[in-house]
Amino acid sequence: MGSRTADSAGSEQSLEDGTPEAPSEVESRRLTREQLYTIAATASINFSSMICYSILGPFFPTEAEKKGASNTVVGMIFGCFALVNFLSSLILGNYLTEIGAKFMFVSGMFVSGCVTILFGMLDKVPSGPIFIGLCFLVRSMDALGFAAAMTASFSILTKAFPNNIATVLGSLEIFTGLGLVLGPPLGGFLYQSFGYEVPFITLGCVVLVLVPVNMCILPQYDSVSTKESFWKLILLPKIVVLCLTIFSLSTCLGFLDPTVSLFILKTFKLPAGYVGLVFLGLALSYSLSSPLLGLLSDKRPYLRKWLLVSGGLMTAVCYFMLGPAPVLHIESQLWLFVLVLVLIGFSLGMCAIPVFPEILQCAYENGFEEGLSLLGLTSGLFNAMWSLGALAGPTLGGFLNEKLGFEWASAIQGGWPLLSGLATGMFYIIEATRRSSSSSILQNPPDNNEERTQLMGSET
Repeated sequence: MGSRTADSAGSEQSLEDGTPEAPSEVESRRLTREQLYTIAATASINFSSMICYSILGPFFPTEAEKKGASNTVVGMIFGCFALVNFLSSLILGNYLTEIGAKFMFVSGMFVSGCVTILFGMLDKVPSGPIFIGLCFLVRSMDALGFAAAMTASFSILTKAFPNNIATVLGSLEIFTGLGLVLGPPLGGFLYQSFGYEVPFITLGCVVLVLVPVNMCILPQYDSVSTKESFWKLILLPKIVVLCLTIFSLSTCLGFLDPTVSLFILKTFKLPAGYVGLVFLGLALSYSLSSPLLGLLSDKRPYLRKWLLVSGGLMTAVCYFMLGPAPVLHIESQLWLFVLVLVLIGFSLGMCAIPVFPEILQCAYENGFEEGLSLLGLTSGLFNAMWSLGALAGPTLGGFLNEKLGFEWASAIQGGWPLLSGLATGMFYIIEATRRSSSSSILQNPPDNNEERTQLMGSET
C-alpha cells in the first residue's frame, strides 16, 4: 500500500510548506521500488506460464494421437489441467494469508518449472494407457503450481496497486500476450527441429531460473487473516453474473487448444512449424488492446458494464464466423480465419480486463473488509471460474469437433459468450431500474399532511 502512503505524505507536505500541489501530484504518480519489483515478478509469471501453456497447441494433439489418444482424450488432458486448477484456486484462495503470498508465488513457479520438464519426457513412455495416465498426472501437478502462482499474483498486484488495478492488469497482459505469441511458433519450430523433448526442457529451465530471481526481488505482503466467507461472496447476484462472464471467456479460449491446430493442418495444409503463426493474430490483438482497455476501465468505471456486454456479444459473433458456421455457406479461407482470431483477441480483452475490478467493487459495496484476505478470495474465485471454463472448453470442444466438425463446434461454442453477454446486460438494466426507482422515492417522499387530510376526509 505504498502508493497511498506516498500520496498522503506528499499532500501533507505541500499543505504545511505552502508549496503548490502540482509537484507532489507528479511525485505520487511515480512507482515505488516495491511496486517496480512487484510488476517485474508478476510479469515473469504471466510470460512464463503462458509460453509454457501455449507451446502445446501446434504439435501436442498430433503427438498424442500417435500415442493412442483420441481427440476427445486430448481435450480431456487439457481439461484435467483446468479441473485441478479450479479446485486448487478455491482452496489456496481461502488460505492465502496463512500460507503467505510470496511463498505461494515462488513455490508455484518452482513446481510449474519442474513439471514442464517432466512433460517433455513423456514421449519415452509406452503408448496407450500409460502415456495417457502420465499426461493426466503431470498436467495435474502443473495445474497446482500454476494455481498457486496466479492466485498469489492477483492478490499481490491488487495490494500493491489498489487504485488502478485494471490499468496494471491490462499492462501486464502484454506479457501474457507475448507468451501466447511466442509459445506456438517457438514450440512448433523447436519441435520440428529438435523433437518433442527440447521445447519443454528449454522453457522449464527458464522458469526455474526465474524462481531465485523472484525470491530476491518480490516484496513481502502479509496481513492478518479475516473471517470473510467465500460463500457469502459467490452467492451475490452480481458475482454470479461476473463468474458466468469469466467462465465463458475461458471456455472460448480453451476450445481453441485441441481443435485449431488440427483444423489448420487439415484445411489450409500448413506445416506444423507455421501453425503457431496463425495464433499471432489473437495474441497480438489481445495484448496490445489490454493496456488501453485497462486504462479506460480505471478512468471511466461506468464504462465497464458496456465493455462486458459488448465484448460478450462480439465474441459470440466471432465464434459463429470462425468456421464459418455451415448455415452461412461461406468457404473457409486463411485470411478470414486470421481476421476473426484478431477480433476474438480484442473482444476477449473487452470482457477479461474489467471483470476483476468489478468483482472487487461488488465485494466492497456489500461490506467485505479490504485486505489481503479478501484479495485471496477474489483472486481464487477468478482463477477457479477461469479454470472451470478451461475444463469445459477443451473437453466439450474436442467432443463436438470429433462428432460435428470444427465449423459447427465453433458456432456452438459461441453460445457461451452470447449467454453471458445477454445475462450481464439484463442484470445491469435491472440494477439501473432499481436505482432510479429508489432515488425517485428518496427525492419525492410522501407528504404526511396530505395523507392525514385524505384520511380525515374519508372518515367524515
